[in-house]
Amino acid sequence: MVLVAGLVVGCKTAPKPGTFASRQGDEIVVAGQFVHTGARVVTWMDPGGYDAYRVERRFSAMDKADWKTSQEEVKDLDMPNRYNLRRHGLSDEEIERVRGGGWDLPLLQRVVDQFVIHYDVCGTSRQCFKILHDMRDLSVHFMLDLDGTIYQTLDVKERAWHAGSANSRSVGIEIANMGAYPINGQNPFEQWYAKAENGQTRITIPQQFGDGGIRTKDFVGYSARPEPVTGMVQHRELIQYDYTPEQYEALIKLTAALCKALPNIKCEYPRDAEGKLILQKLPEAELDAYQGILGHYHIQTNKVDPGPAFQWDYVIGNARRIVHRGLSGGAYETSKGHLRPRF
Repeated sequence: MVLVAGLVVGCKTAPKPGTFASRQGDEIVVAGQFVHTGARVVTWMDPGGYDAYRVERRFSAMDKADWKTSQEEVKDLDMPNRYNLRRHGLSDEEIERVRGGGWDLPLLQRVVDQFVIHYDVCGTSRQCFKILHDMRDLSVHFMLDLDGTIYQTLDVKERAWHAGSANSRSVGIEIANMGAYPINGQNPFEQWYAKAENGQTRITIPQQFGDGGIRTKDFVGYSARPEPVTGMVQHRELIQYDYTPEQYEALIKLTAALCKALPNIKCEYPRDAEGKLILQKLPEAELDAYQGILGHYHIQTNKVDPGPAFQWDYVIGNARRIVHRGLSGGAYETSKGHLRPRF
């Protein structure tokens, strides 16, 4: 009788078998758990998502997408998987546990302490995934499209291949942007950027990319600042168009969510003794000790992303406000001379 009574009570309080648990659409996946961000997130499990777990090429013809044919047709594809296991900092026993049984959140929180920001030089997240997955044997946890849509391609527990020596301890994001170039050198800006009647700089996806896979219907993207930005990175003078306001809004929310879920990622960027942003690769000892948000150029001397246009103070300052005060989207402070995102 006691057993029967327990079953009856359980039926009243637990979800009925076969019912679906709904998502809000803003969750990222961290060690198998859903973490809210407040931004629009499309995971690899969602319709229209990008799945870096799959072996076949996403954008080739179906009859040529298999690994055998892909390896024959694309010389840079050496491995069927574009990711592997985080091992750094784990004991042999812990490696054995996670290699087939999954990660628990406290273990992942101990291991991951960096968030690396890239620009994709592809212009859209669809093209970015095509280049990384189908052509280069690379991966990244997140992609951020022009309209602010965040795509997650792998659980954060995976060791994505995006930032060399930092892969084992980092989470990575590729932001859709055509990148930074030497001040007097060649660049693709004429194809992608044009002045609009309102004085802003409009982003135009070249015809060969179709609609670019942008998720927001009839979306029109604008650079957050109308003129290209110049600045020094890796002791080189570079020029770059800024990211979109929608990208900044989403990145702020994602950064705050990651810093909350993985607290060894400090909501900070690399600074010198005067508190200013460091604009070149960190010395190895400093990089080894660093915990927080950083650019690809802080890790490798041959990289300059996220470039001179990226508004570090704006992103980190507002992400901190969310982390410490629990503010939701829209309550952001602006930096002098920088545009406030249009929410």
